[in-house]
Amino acid sequence: MLETKVLLEDGISIGGKELREIYEVINHKKAYQYVKKCISQKRQLDENIVKDIHSILMENIIIGGIYRNQEVRISGAGHTPPSGNDMFAQIKNFYADLLWKSKELNPIDLAVWTHAEFVRIHPFIDGNGRTSRLIMNYQLMMSDFLPISIAKENRVEYYNALEEYAVNGDLELVSKLVAELEEKQLDMYIKLL
Repeated sequence: MLETKVLLEDGISIGGKELREIYEVINHKKAYQYVKKCISQKRQLDENIVKDIHSILMENIIIGGIYRNQEVRISGAGHTPPSGNDMFAQIKNFYADLLWKSKELNPIDLAVWTHAEFVRIHPFIDGNGRTSRLIMNYQLMMSDFLPISIAKENRVEYYNALEEYAVNGDLELVSKLVAELEEKQLDMYIKLL
């Protein structure tokens, strides 16, 4: 009875996790399965897929797949994401650029640019980081690379690298980090074989 009260009134599960945390884990698994399904169908990453990923990630949290219509700030960042019509123009340009960059860039650079540019624009009210990491992995997996994850011990380096891109347009730090993480994934995969 007490567990039900705590769950319903405080939003805390039996294990002490907030409901949002539980939904984030469940939703991430569903979104990752959706990504794998799209890749198996050879679907190139586009606006509909990105909105679907965000919608799945936000299920039971907020309404997902809808671009924000208000300003946002990224805590601790020197970069302020674009707002209003500027944000809408930039996200439309992002999808247009995605088409030609997919033909011009190598797979790692494409994945890195996709991730960093999406985070810089920050088109959703919440869930931009999770969405951008999934679309980065989408690009990697589409080119037969392994998906990567950013470990907690790499978070400061990761955020600094994204900030360098957002403020100065320099992708070098993000590229280096992603390439190193991909190499570790490949090494681990080879050891398993």
